[in-house]
Amino acid sequence: MTQQLISKPSAITPAELLEHWQGHRRLTRKVIETFPEKDLFSFSVGGMRPFSELALEMISMGGPGIDGVLTGKWSTDFSTYENGRGPKTKAELLTLWDELTEKLNRLWPQIPAARFHEIDLAFGQWEGPIHFILFYWIDNEIHHRAQGYVYLRALGIEPPAFWDRQ
Repeated sequence: MTQQLISKPSAITPAELLEHWQGHRRLTRKVIETFPEKDLFSFSVGGMRPFSELALEMISMGGPGIDGVLTGKWSTDFSTYENGRGPKTKAELLTLWDELTEKLNRLWPQIPAARFHEIDLAFGQWEGPIHFILFYWIDNEIHHRAQGYVYLRALGIEPPAFWDRQ
């Protein structure tokens, strides 16, 4: 019996998806840069977490996430930056952000195209096709960045233009 390869139609290429995500990441980086140092780690509205913690959540998912996408092996430990073990300065947070950016750019081309349609259980929590999991991470980033916009406006600071992903 021979197995036929079925080609799925594609709206965008894997490279275009990475560029879309990295565009959001560039904008989120600008939001991090816009925060005054102390407010980045302490300011919140309505009991929400400070923006530094939201950014660390994105980093904590993205780093092990790209490993899981590539290998199918998913970490379930998100405690790397808990209990005060995270960065203490904006510069340290931006360094972690930039390291993840480089990691995504380096590992992404190694993902086989068919992998984006495979079903997997990310972090032991979210089951679905890899492209769905990636969209979830992008949506999560947009959601948390919007919280950062609210914080900046509450501080009287104009946030970066939401459409500027350069």
